[in-house]
Amino acid sequence: MKRLIEKGLMFGNLVPVESPALVERYNRALKALSGKETRLADFHIDISGYSPEVGDELGDHLYLNANGCNRQFILLTTDQKTAPLLNAKFSTSRGILARFIAENEAQLFTLTARDAVAGELENTVYDLESPARLFDIRRITVTADTTGNHVAEGQKLAGLIDRFRSEEDGWWDDVLIAEMIGLADKTGDVTRNPVALKSTTFDQGNFWTAHFGGLYIFRDVEHPAAIAVGRKEALGALPIKYVFDLEDRNQIAKFLEINDLVEPIVNARGADAAAILRQKMDFIVVAAAASLRLEIGHGARRDLRQAASAIGARLPEEFHGLAALLRWVETGGPWPRITSAHPAYFYTLRAKAHADRDLVNMLLSELSPLDVRQLFICHKELFYDLYRSWPEAKKAYVADYLEREYQIDKAGAREALFGPEPGMHEPGPWSRSGAPESRKPDILDIVGPWGAVRKERR
Repeated sequence: MKRLIEKGLMFGNLVPVESPALVERYNRALKALSGKETRLADFHIDISGYSPEVGDELGDHLYLNANGCNRQFILLTTDQKTAPLLNAKFSTSRGILARFIAENEAQLFTLTARDAVAGELENTVYDLESPARLFDIRRITVTADTTGNHVAEGQKLAGLIDRFRSEEDGWWDDVLIAEMIGLADKTGDVTRNPVALKSTTFDQGNFWTAHFGGLYIFRDVEHPAAIAVGRKEALGALPIKYVFDLEDRNQIAKFLEINDLVEPIVNARGADAAAILRQKMDFIVVAAAASLRLEIGHGARRDLRQAASAIGARLPEEFHGLAALLRWVETGGPWPRITSAHPAYFYTLRAKAHADRDLVNMLLSELSPLDVRQLFICHKELFYDLYRSWPEAKKAYVADYLEREYQIDKAGAREALFGPEPGMHEPGPWSRSGAPESRKPDILDIVGPWGAVRKERR
């Protein structure tokens, strides 16, 4: 992992905490949240205030997320809004924190100028003793205040000012005036500089969680379903009609299609399909060569072509499926029949531009793990887990490639792969047969969205 850290591919873009004043504020907040303190003179923090160095010191990397479902946070600066979220247990957590900071940036800038802001992403679930409890999480409320309670006292002072203005005897109420003066010494002039925080409640509809081996929950779609990373039988009874796991490729393909969540790369607006397919094929060659202990030189495309020739028939089916699709794109050859049963199927898709685009691309990266670029961008936790087990040659190639091709223009790479940010409608569903399709089949109205899968339900 040292190679990734040195190249800025792991623990990158963290916020440094170096001054004694910031360390002191961090300790006050940490003490208030967990009863712990750090003796480090400097460290780095993510968007939630979690520090890998402090986690090592305390021997607890979940010191701000003990129960895994109500993440605590420490804000020292609004610059944290661009930092990553490490050890994420829910796919929505970073987005909620970033939006909270962005929509309260002026207030938080004022508050963090003199104190740390500590808080929590609260929901009504405080333990996850069973997977079914995940479905009780529907709304996240952000509670936050400084360690000196400036927000609470500012709201109290605002209430007292309203009383002073509305009550007839307010001018002669010495107790009220004295209390206002005392609070104003701490909060400042709340009439000109209000410290109330807004946008503190966020709905949690569709999301991924790391709990129970990994689980994708899609309930705010026309045809809801849950998709388990592990065996679905291990989850027990869930309050949702359809439950799949990653072995249910046909059902997952149908789920993505009928909910209009994905599109084929070859039909995607503005995408250079040939370049994307070639790069996916390169990654597959690297993986195959590394497993066979074959040299790939400097990893240039010429070196990889030679490696592909040397591997020959031992290349995996994913490579052959993408090669057939590339021939169709570049030469107008016969349309390749790539069904959902084919190992290359999910490599040919990307999420459409909708609110859950990142979540769907995250799921697709689970289903196409040899595409290491998409895996790194969409599912870093899984990328790091898999990276540890890769041969050294593959580690070196992937780290060098990501540093060279992705780090220099992250936004451009994301747009080239996944399209612009959600907001436009992208036409053209994708058929289980592997060919473009113009409309959804009417059979849905007769047997339901996944057909015979109902008969298999226990």
